[in-house]
Amino acid sequence: MEYDIHTLLDLATLATTLWVIYMIRFNLRSSYMEDKDNFAIYYVVVPCAVLALLIHPSTSHNILNRIFWAFCVYLEAVSVLPQLRVMQNTKIVEPFTAHYVFALGVARFLSCAHWVLQVLDSRGHLLVALGYGLWPSMVLISEIVQTFILADFCYYYVKSVFGGQLVLRLPSGVV
Repeated sequence: MEYDIHTLLDLATLATTLWVIYMIRFNLRSSYMEDKDNFAIYYVVVPCAVLALLIHPSTSHNILNRIFWAFCVYLEAVSVLPQLRVMQNTKIVEPFTAHYVFALGVARFLSCAHWVLQVLDSRGHLLVALGYGLWPSMVLISEIVQTFILADFCYYYVKSVFGGQLVLRLPSGVV
C-alpha cells in the first residue's frame, strides 16, 4: 500500500506541475521577465546528465530507467537555481513567491532530515537497500546540496520577516 500512496502522490505532483507550466506558458505569459531570466540552463542539465551516466542505481531495472532516475535526483537537487537567479536579478521578491520558496526550503530541509535520520536509524542498511557503489551516497549528497541551496534564501527570508518587511530584498551575491 505504501507504494500505491507514493505513486498517487507522484501523479498528483506531475498533474499540478503540468498545470503550473500551462498557466505560466499561456495565462501568465505577460508577467514573464525575460531580461531577468539569464541563467544558462545547460549549466544545470549537462552536469546532471554526466553524473547520471557515471553514477546511477545498481538495481535490476533497465539501465535507461536507472540513468533517468539518477538524472531526476541530480536535477531536482539544483532545479531551484534558475528561480533563485531570477529573484537575485530582480533584487526584490514578491511575498507570494518568497513564501513559496521558503516553504520549499523547509520541505527540503525536512526531507533531508528524514533521509539522514533513516540512514542513522537503520545503521546504514537503508543505503545498502538503495544499491551499492557511489549511488546511495549521491542520493544523500543531492538532498544535502538542495537543502543548502535553499538555506541561503531561507536565511534572508527569516531576516526579512523578523525585520518587519513585507517584500524580501536580496543582496547581490545570493546565487
